[in-house]
Amino acid sequence: MNTGNVMETEDKELVKECLGGNLRKFRALVERYKKPMYFYALGMVGNPEDAYDLSQEAFIRAYRSLNRFDSKFQFKSWLFAILSNLCKNALRSAGIRQKYIASDKALESAPASTETNPEKIYVSKKIKEAVWDALATLDEEAREIIILKHFQDMPYKDIAEILDIPLGSVMSRLHYARLKLKKALAGVME
Repeated sequence: MNTGNVMETEDKELVKECLGGNLRKFRALVERYKKPMYFYALGMVGNPEDAYDLSQEAFIRAYRSLNRFDSKFQFKSWLFAILSNLCKNALRSAGIRQKYIASDKALESAPASTETNPEKIYVSKKIKEAVWDALATLDEEAREIIILKHFQDMPYKDIAEILDIPLGSVMSRLHYARLKLKKALAGVME
């Protein structure tokens, strides 16, 4: 049994226990997904404070709607779908077209490098800045699918569940999103 299936089974068992009255089991789900949820939201909205607020709101909504979770789907996909909708609504309701600023604060929020060579650290930071800047130029749909696949390392099946689209559409969107990102990176790196 692979790790994904083990986690999926554990998630469903934790949900079952929560629904059975052991509400403390939800904390284990929060601990498991708080970092990936935060980094997903950060990638979508580009602001660390908003990303934190949105990821917390997603957990609250999931907790309140736990009785509506359909166990034929993965809990992780359901949770990310909630967060996806919250991020999209936040971007729309604020009346803003998301603009990233590759600020030191946002970059510091990203997982730390284990590199110790100062030159390599500098180059790595510049690459991260270029990727953030390039992501900022992508439309919401392209940015989201890039984040889910390449930053969250989600399989196509999970992405299809989160976005509620057919598997073939995931592959097609990802292909075109990668082309857009490549073009955006070329523009940023000039």
